[in-house]
Amino acid sequence: MPRKHLITTHPAPANANAVSFTITNTLKLDAQAELDALERGLLAPAASIAPKFFYDALGSTLYNAIVLTPEYYPTRTEAAIFARYRSEIAGYIGPGKQFVDLGSGDSVKAEHWFAALRPSRYVAVDISSAALNDALLRLVGNPDAPELAGLITDFSRVLDVSPVLRPGPTLFFYPGSSIGNFMPDEALWFLKQIRAHCSTPHCGLLIGVDTKKDPARLNAAYDDALGVTAAFNLNVLRHINTLLGTDFDVRDWQHRGFYHPALGRIEMHLEARRATQVRIRGHRRHFAAGERIHTENSYKYAPEEFSAVLREAGFVAPRCWQDDAADFSVFHASTGG
Repeated sequence: MPRKHLITTHPAPANANAVSFTITNTLKLDAQAELDALERGLLAPAASIAPKFFYDALGSTLYNAIVLTPEYYPTRTEAAIFARYRSEIAGYIGPGKQFVDLGSGDSVKAEHWFAALRPSRYVAVDISSAALNDALLRLVGNPDAPELAGLITDFSRVLDVSPVLRPGPTLFFYPGSSIGNFMPDEALWFLKQIRAHCSTPHCGLLIGVDTKKDPARLNAAYDDALGVTAAFNLNVLRHINTLLGTDFDVRDWQHRGFYHPALGRIEMHLEARRATQVRIRGHRRHFAAGERIHTENSYKYAPEEFSAVLREAGFVAPRCWQDDAADFSVFHASTGG
């Protein structure tokens, strides 16, 4: 029997601006299947851990610290592009559209667009029910907030926003260069899924994309001098010890984060400092000194490369805004009209 979507309605607090919101939950996680996939990744000849396991409570705190390090430019550079070109971008997009925020988190990036874009409706989409609920509760106090809705789902698998999407012009918002965490074929498929949800004219996508640049700067951004990124990467071992009952000793491992020019991507790995054995459920996995566990990729795109990807996904008229150093790109692409 198909599972019904869980929908909850939250009335506006008495001191808010009379905006209420609904949250729809379509998340169908099979906890055992998730752990089985994690086990298979660790036991594979080229061991790997999916990046989603970074984000326990400590991992989320460490990520928030990474974006404050001097070396990590993407977050502040994207914010500067948005601030500098907000009126121009908003004029290009046009007002009154439904605003779908993919990976909304605390919704702060989207909130900064409310006054400029005057959306008809804001839909926050995130895998974390707690983050989404907290964000929408906060937004009801914003006088520029439109009608609010939330969708709890894991769009890294399949993007399906149909349970909350209304017909009409829609702007999809995907900031933060998160598109770089997808393999190129996966990124194209993800963008095609967004395009498929644009069923009426005058829809579009506003997306942040990190650029290719001096490898030394990219290496520093993912291996900062304070070691915050290293702590973030190493913390995943502590997290999976809790989830899977493994016995990783963090002291046996070190962070490796570096740019691979031929592939156009940052790679993050955990490298064994010495030969070690780890208990993984009923198995003992031997790791040789120097052997690595792959934890994340972050692909970088030249503007012309990503424009081509957007066109291949079915969008038209991609337009790009950059900072003066061309460290980061913000694209808008439309469906025409």
